[in-house]
Amino acid sequence: MKSQIVPATRLNAAMHAGFFLLLAASVARFVAAHGLSGATPLILVLTGTLALVYVAGVLSWAVLGRWRAVWLAAVIAVWLALVVAAPSFAWCAVPLFFVCLQVLRPRVVIAVVVLLTVATILAQLRIATEFDPSIVLAPIAVALMATMTFLQLDRDKVELRRTVGDLLHARIDLAQSQRLAGMMHERERLAREIHDALAQGLSSMRMLLQAAQRSWDTDPKLARGHVSRAVEAAGDTLAEARRFVQGLGSPRLDATDLVESLKDLAEQIGFVAMHRVRFEISGDPYPLRPEVEAGLLRIAQGALANVSEHARAEEAAVTLTYVEECVVLDIRDDGVGFDPDSVRASGDRGNGLRMIRERLAELGGEMVVESVPGEGTALAVAVPTREMR
Repeated sequence: MKSQIVPATRLNAAMHAGFFLLLAASVARFVAAHGLSGATPLILVLTGTLALVYVAGVLSWAVLGRWRAVWLAAVIAVWLALVVAAPSFAWCAVPLFFVCLQVLRPRVVIAVVVLLTVATILAQLRIATEFDPSIVLAPIAVALMATMTFLQLDRDKVELRRTVGDLLHARIDLAQSQRLAGMMHERERLAREIHDALAQGLSSMRMLLQAAQRSWDTDPKLARGHVSRAVEAAGDTLAEARRFVQGLGSPRLDATDLVESLKDLAEQIGFVAMHRVRFEISGDPYPLRPEVEAGLLRIAQGALANVSEHARAEEAAVTLTYVEECVVLDIRDDGVGFDPDSVRASGDRGNGLRMIRERLAELGGEMVVESVPGEGTALAVAVPTREMR
C-alpha cells in the first residue's frame, strides 16, 4: 500500500519544489539585471507575498476543503501582478497548471490555463526585442501537454476507482452468493438429520403406541411391552435431539473474531483501492453475539465499498469501540462528501445506506451519518450488547 501512496505524494512535492525554484530563479534574474533600486523593492514584496500565500495553502491543504479554489485565485492574482511588474516571472505558470488541475473542475481548468498561457505569452512579448514564433508556440505547447497529461491521469484515476468499486461489489456479491449456497447446503443437511434421526424416532414411537392401543384390552401385557419400548424410543430420540442441537453451534466469522476480520478487511480494501485505510480499536474487547459480529462486518464492507467508489478519498479510518452496553463502529473518510438530505430525497446512491439501516434494524442498532460536500463523510453505527453481557 505504501508504494501506491508515495508516488502521488512525491509528484506533489516535485511540483511545489518546481514552483519555488522557478520563483527563486526569476527573482534572482531580476535583481541581477536591475539591482536593488527602482522597482526591485516592489518585486521583492510581491515575491514574498506570493511565496507566503502559496506556502500557507500547501500547509493547510487538508483543512481548506472548498476554500482551495479561493486560495488558488489569490495565488494567481498575486502572480499576475508580479508578471505585470516583471515579465520574467511568467514561467512560474507551469507548476500553477498542476495546482489548477488538482483544485478546479475540468471546464474551469481549461479557462484558467488559457488565462495563464495568454499572460505568459504577453509577458514574453513585452521583453522580446523582436517577434519570435516560439514566444507564442512554446507556452501553448507546454500548457497543452501539461493539461492533457493531467486530465488523462484524472480520467484514469476515475476509471480505476470505478473498476475497484465494481470489484468490491463483485466480492460482496460473491460472498453473499456463497453465504446463500451455504445456507441451502445447511438446510439440506438439517432436513436429512431431522428425517433420519428425529422423524424416524417419532414414527417408531407412534407405531408402538398405536400397537399398544390396539392390544390394551385384549393383551395388557403385550400393550405394556409396546409402551415400554415407546418410552425407550422416546429417550433415544430425545438424546439424539440434544446431540443434534449441540452440534449446530454458531460459526464465527471465517474462523476469526470481529477485530481480526475488520483489520484484514481494512488492509485488503486499502491495497486494492489505492488509498490508506487505518483500523483502530478502542476499549477492551469482549465477546459479541455471532449475528452482531457478522452484521458489523457486512456494514463495514458496504461502507468501505462506498468510500472506494464514490468518495475519492485519500484516507479512510475504521474504528471499533467497545463500551459497557454497546459496540460502536465508526467509518470516516476525507473524500468529496455529499448532502445526506439530497441523497435521501432523490434516492440516488442511497441503497448502501438503506441496506445498512435495514441490517441495523434487525440488530436493534442505530446509525448516524455526517457529511458535507467537500469535507468528507463520517458514519457511526451502534449496536447494543446487553443481552450478551
